Amino acid sequence: MDLVGLLKSQFLCHLVFCYVFIASGLIINTIQLFTLILWPINKQLFRKINCRLSYCISSQLVMLLEWWSGTECIIHTDPRAYPKYGKENAIVVLNHKFEIDFLCGWSLAERFGVLGGSKVLAKKELAYVPIIGWMWYFTEMVFCTRKWEQDRKTVAKSLLHLRDYPEKYFFLIHCEGTRFTEKKHQISMQVAHAKGLPSLKYHLLPRTKGFAITVRSLRNVVSAVYDCTLNFRNNENPTLLGVLNGKKYHADLYVRRIPLEEVPEDEDKCSAWLHKLYQEKDAFQEEYYRTGTFPETPMVPPRRPWTLVNWLFWASLLLYPFFRFLVNMISSGSSLTLASFVLVFFVASMGVRWMIGVTEIDKGSAYGNIDSKQKQND
Repeated sequence: MDLVGLLKSQFLCHLVFCYVFIASGLIINTIQLFTLILWPINKQLFRKINCRLSYCISSQLVMLLEWWSGTECIIHTDPRAYPKYGKENAIVVLNHKFEIDFLCGWSLAERFGVLGGSKVLAKKELAYVPIIGWMWYFTEMVFCTRKWEQDRKTVAKSLLHLRDYPEKYFFLIHCEGTRFTEKKHQISMQVAHAKGLPSLKYHLLPRTKGFAITVRSLRNVVSAVYDCTLNFRNNENPTLLGVLNGKKYHADLYVRRIPLEEVPEDEDKCSAWLHKLYQEKDAFQEEYYRTGTFPETPMVPPRRPWTLVNWLFWASLLLYPFFRFLVNMISSGSSLTLASFVLVFFVASMGVRWMIGVTEIDKGSAYGNIDSKQKQND
C-alpha cells in the first residue's frame, strides 16, 4: 500500500469526513426548515432553493466516490441518446445488487447536472433519519410503506406534485425493492414459479405496482425510462467502507433510453412490460459475465468539480473551529474534559460504523414470509 492509500485508510480521515457531513448536514437541514416560510408565498422558489441545499449534502457522498475513491464508471449507451441525458426528466430503473449502487445512481445524476433535483422512491422510515431523510423531505421525495393499500393514494399524490417541478430530475427506482442476495433470490424465484413467470438469474422479481403508478403519474412530464444495468469489473464487490478507505472500483453501467410512449398505460400491460425488461436486463448481465462488457458504445461523462468544491467549502468552514475546540479541550488538562473527549470520540466512531453498517447487503430489508406474500399480490 502506498503512502496515499495508507492515509486514506486511517480512521482519523474517516472521522473528518463524518464530522463535516454531519455538521454541514444539520446546518443545511436547519436552513431548509426556515425556507418553509416561502412555500405559501412562492412554491417554485422554495423548490429551487432546496434543490441547491440538497446538492450540498448529497454531493458530499458523490465526492467520496468520484474524488476520494477515484472510482471509474464507464457508461455504455447509444450515442444518439447520449445528448438527451440531463436535458429531460427521466425514470431511472437500476438493478439493486451492490452496496454502492445508489451512489453510482447519484454519480450518474451528478455527471449530467441533475443531482440536486433528483428523486427516489424510498421507504417511509427514511424520512425520519436526520440529514439525508430530512433533506429528502424538503425536496419532496416520494416515500412508501411497501403496503400497497396504504401506498396507492399517498404515492400517487406525491408523484402528481412533481408534475410542475421546476428543475430537471432523474427519478430513481429499484424495482426489485431490496438488494439481491442468494437467499432473497431463491424466495423470489419461488414466487416467479408460482405466478408462471420466467426465472431470473441475476435479479429479483420486480415489483410492478410502484413502477406502474410512477409512469402513470408522470406521463407527459417524464420523457423516457433509462434502463440502467450496473456491474463491476474483475468480480469486484464494492462497499461503502471500501470507498471510505479510498479503494478504487471499476464500474460499467449500461444505459438504454426507452421513450415513455413505448411503456403501456394499462397497469397489467405495464406490469408485463416491466417483467420483460428484467428478462432483458438478465440477458445483459449474462453477456457481461461472459464477455466482460455491455453492448453499445462506451463513454465516460466528464467529472464535474462542484462536488469537490462544495466539500472543500464546508471543510474550510467547519474544521478550523472544530480543531481549535479540540486543542483547547486537551490543553485544559482536566480529567473530566479528557474523559468527555474520549467519550465523544467513541460515540463518533460508533456513528461512523453505524452509517457504514446500514448500507451492508446483509443488513438489507427482510425478504421472506411477509414480503413474498406481498409479491404474490403484485
